[in-house]
Amino acid sequence: MTTFDDEVRDRLAANGRDEALRRSADAFMLASTAPKYSYNFSWLGRPIIQYPQDMVAMQQLIWTVQPDLIVETGIAHGGSLIFSASMLELNAACGGPADARVLGVDIDIRAHNRAAIEAHPMMRRITMIQGSSVAPAIAAQVRAAAAGCRRVLVCLDSNHTHEHVLAELETYAPLVTPGSYCVVFDTIVERLPGGMYPDRSWGPGNSPMSAVDAWLPAHPEFEIDTEMDHRLLISVAPRGYLKRVA
Repeated sequence: MTTFDDEVRDRLAANGRDEALRRSADAFMLASTAPKYSYNFSWLGRPIIQYPQDMVAMQQLIWTVQPDLIVETGIAHGGSLIFSASMLELNAACGGPADARVLGVDIDIRAHNRAAIEAHPMMRRITMIQGSSVAPAIAAQVRAAAAGCRRVLVCLDSNHTHEHVLAELETYAPLVTPGSYCVVFDTIVERLPGGMYPDRSWGPGNSPMSAVDAWLPAHPEFEIDTEMDHRLLISVAPRGYLKRVA
């Protein structure tokens, strides 16, 4: 008997073979990036700067993994921290880890953003650290926070250069527990035209995706969740949902 989950898997496999569908999705990503489509959304009152598809994907991962710690590099306005904290709150209400937390790291937490995050009801599940995510002292604080956690999920969304993301992968991917994920955001940069970010140092060949491609061969304990790519189609993180399988 075919189940709903079987039907979903069949549809996702079909999506992966549908080149016309994928071209349409790629065209939307290209057309929507310059007008800053991702800046149009908020979560519980804080700008989140994400595509809705990736927000739904993260909800599914958080429910499936049931992490007791989510580590996020890059805070900006705090919407993603609030999102993760609210998902952990829902998990707890449904019998998940009661004291699960989200830890955010950013090299520059603006005072007005910090104040807004600290005033939010979800702050009770949030810890923030200011400093470079790849600085040894900052990494040590994060490792200390992860010590003893049963399930850890990591999201990398700070500086998008190849060198920085590669250093973040080396630093934080080892914290991810088997069955959980390291999500590398903005891998889409690799597929966008060069010069689209003239005020930024990243671009094709110097991007989160190029860092993933350089890092993965030496780390067989992780694999790209291609099913997630086929599920989303529209995403800032193509080939960036890395599942720890061992």
